[in-house]
Amino acid sequence: MTNKTNKVFKLSNHTTMRQYIVISAAALVLFSSCGDSKKNSNSNLNDKKVTLEKLKNEKDKLDEKITSLQTEIDKLDTSAAATQKTKLVSVQTLASADFTHYIELQGHVEAENVSFITPRGGPGQVKAIYIKQGQLVKKGQLLLKLDDAVIQQNVVAAKQGLVSIKTQLSYAKDIYQRQKNLWDQGIGTEVQLITAKNNVATLENQLQANEENVKSVQVQSNTTMVYSDVNGVADMVTVKVGELFGAAGSGIIKIVNNSLLKVVSNIPENYLGTVGKGSPIIVFMPDANKTINTTVSFVGASIDIINRGFVVEGKLFNDPALKPNQIALLKIKDYTSPNSIAIPLNTLQNDEKGKFVMVAGTEDGKLIARKRSVTIGLLNGDLLEIKTGLKAGDVLITEGFGSLYEGQLLTIQ
Repeated sequence: MTNKTNKVFKLSNHTTMRQYIVISAAALVLFSSCGDSKKNSNSNLNDKKVTLEKLKNEKDKLDEKITSLQTEIDKLDTSAAATQKTKLVSVQTLASADFTHYIELQGHVEAENVSFITPRGGPGQVKAIYIKQGQLVKKGQLLLKLDDAVIQQNVVAAKQGLVSIKTQLSYAKDIYQRQKNLWDQGIGTEVQLITAKNNVATLENQLQANEENVKSVQVQSNTTMVYSDVNGVADMVTVKVGELFGAAGSGIIKIVNNSLLKVVSNIPENYLGTVGKGSPIIVFMPDANKTINTTVSFVGASIDIINRGFVVEGKLFNDPALKPNQIALLKIKDYTSPNSIAIPLNTLQNDEKGKFVMVAGTEDGKLIARKRSVTIGLLNGDLLEIKTGLKAGDVLITEGFGSLYEGQLLTIQ
């Protein structure tokens, strides 16, 4: 019985061990299979990419061969050319003309004569205001009056002092004349005569000084009357009676002369070498719906350290529709090329060899599409400057060029 039991136990252990080995082997195979699957997946992706690239290259070569063979067949087999499908296109015969490029910017209108009124004698309290905001003002017109009570007291005191000195001088002159008469008769001393003469000279100097003081005080009194120094419109009048005028933070009077206006803008520094005094400007005023032609009248002498640009200005004529701080759209000419070729931007195409356009040419009495490589220049609106590749007289295909191939027969609509 015991031997039989041992045999059963050994058999059971052996079976369990076999199952364990089988499961482990299966797991190992599965793990290896996953790893191989991932490697195979990456390998397949790379293989497909390489294959795709080869097919693309082969396609390009085939396209070139097809085009070349088609051209040869068209020349040799007239019957094949007769059955070749033609393409309906629109064309434009190119002509040389001056090509110009403009910088498009936003600017604003400024008045050249803008005056912020300040009192000549320094800040003072406002006693009366003689203008209103929006009122027309002439140069020299009285705008307001400051408090002059203290100054007027000084004027009165200076005049009274002047009268007193005149009285003293008159008395001193009389004493001197009497001393001189006595001295001429041998009466009195020389010291008395000299003293009387010096008193007269001293009072005469004081009189002269007081006369100048009276003039100074009167001029100071006039500074309390504030006048306009320009013709124009009282654009801002924010000061009120009783307030201080002329000090920091106080009310202001701004006179604007709209007879001399200018348009101002800021240009990036990379245009410093192409824009200068005299450069043409086309100014469009959106609010007034007006277009004005002018030229650059001023170019800033320095580059702004923040926006990396420089200021340009152009003079504007007097127009009631133009106001300071009005928005203006500017087109400043920075480049001109005479006798150039320009094409619509949408006709330009690209391939692996570069930029090209499709042109139409007559060969053996047939209109045929040809590919023309070009070198481009600047863009002005929707017109693109062509440096090389096209010339006057070339027939540019402007519509229907998208699916054309080299040598295809054309029909003009």
